[in-house]
Amino acid sequence: MAVVTLAHPTLDLWEEPAPDHRKRIVANSENRVAWLRARSRGVTATDVARLSSARALQGVAWEKLSGTGFGGNAFTDHGRTREPEIARWVLANHGIAPSSDLYHANGQPLHLATPDGVRAAGSNVVLCEIKTTSHAWRSIPRSYLRQVWWQQYVLGAERTLVVWEQHADFVPVAAVPQVRWVERDDNEIHVLVGLANRLLDLMSPDSAPTGLSRAR
Repeated sequence: MAVVTLAHPTLDLWEEPAPDHRKRIVANSENRVAWLRARSRGVTATDVARLSSARALQGVAWEKLSGTGFGGNAFTDHGRTREPEIARWVLANHGIAPSSDLYHANGQPLHLATPDGVRAAGSNVVLCEIKTTSHAWRSIPRSYLRQVWWQQYVLGAERTLVVWEQHADFVPVAAVPQVRWVERDDNEIHVLVGLANRLLDLMSPDSAPTGLSRAR
């Protein structure tokens, strides 16, 4: 009697792991021209932080296409000055190294993020986001949470240490900054990815019906 062997189909029960985030570096902010050029073509965490409504989507798309002319102010200058100092404190107390690399998401070259700090142990990636503020936060502002979730998506991270330093007239009010861990939220990330793709559609040369046009 012949023995019949039935071949069972191979089931792909596990998704392929995302490539190492270090293989998805697009630019570094130390080369500001290349960094700004790469950011202008895609959707960054700064862009996503503002995507709170359909109207906001249109506004961000317009600015991406035409530019804003904003070169900074006293608050952004203070943040740039304090960030390296705060980053050194984060490294010493939480072991997260400062980072100035711009990354793209796995399989999405126009989904971009530049977290302030990155720590990787194998496939476990932890991020840091640093803020300075003149306000006392009772909780992390929603716009910054969107920024954090987007960075987690782009780098494949599970959590982020948000670090903020409050100041009064640009003088820190405390000896050490405040910190809070933010866990990955895939539901929020799903929404943000959809909004980012809509933004990219609006930035496309084929988006003429929306009334948006690239600046000449």
